[in-house]
Amino acid sequence: DHKYDVLHVQTPYSPFMGARCIKYVDKSTAVIGTFHIMPNSRLISFANNLLGIWLHKSLKRFDKMLSVSTAAQKFAKQSFRIDSNVLPNVVDYARFSQANIRSEFDDETVNILFLGRLVPRKGCLTLLEAVKKLSETKDLPKYRVIICGKGPLDKELRDFVAANQLDSVVKFEGFVSEADKPSYYASADIAAFPSIAGESFGIVLIEAMAAGSAVLAASNPGYASVLEPFENALFEPKDSDALASKLHKLITDSVYRKECAIKQADYAKQFDINTVGAMLVAIYENALINRRDR
Repeated sequence: DHKYDVLHVQTPYSPFMGARCIKYVDKSTAVIGTFHIMPNSRLISFANNLLGIWLHKSLKRFDKMLSVSTAAQKFAKQSFRIDSNVLPNVVDYARFSQANIRSEFDDETVNILFLGRLVPRKGCLTLLEAVKKLSETKDLPKYRVIICGKGPLDKELRDFVAANQLDSVVKFEGFVSEADKPSYYASADIAAFPSIAGESFGIVLIEAMAAGSAVLAASNPGYASVLEPFENALFEPKDSDALASKLHKLITDSVYRKECAIKQADYAKQFDINTVGAMLVAIYENALINRRDR
């Protein structure tokens, strides 16, 4: 009824909702897709292969397909047999770069932040195992680990902290709202994201970098694609020894830590909504021109 200029479909999409919208959209409407996911199991990969076959007819209606990263782009080709261009996820850079440090963490202590769901895939246990190794090291500067998030592993992680006498350095903050998130990032000298798999991009990396944190991340395909210019910031998933070593370097060498944070913050500017948003609008406009010239 409305004859929209653009229908932007987040992909993979449901054959019962997304496919119906595509079927009934006006012929003058440009249809754009963005491929988001990176599966973390063979079962999910197989299911998406089947979904790609099911959606084959509606996929022909797309004027342009995008992917949020090279990892998502590769999976789009493997599962849906479609070519796509990379256009990354975005952040409001100013919202994070201008955030204030939380008063309770504004002291001489080096703050290490984890922000994410407390589920096995996000790898918080790997971080705590690395912290246990750090606790066995003498003469480290004072540091604290701030765990933000909730999930089914909450009790297990708290038990691990208690069993290894890490209560004095590990602080569980629970669920953090979107409104409070920038201030937690701004409070972090170091942000660690040890996610094991299933990441197609890693918006948390960009948010943390924009806020001035020195970021470390597991080298799953999505995170590795975002941090490609910063190989020293990556470590193998589940490798708590490697993470402990990188944390040790950042904790003990404040000059190196600040240099990393400055370089990463500058890199994160390219993901600002004002930059990527303008690119997306240009894609919309070109797709509309091509469709209406037919």
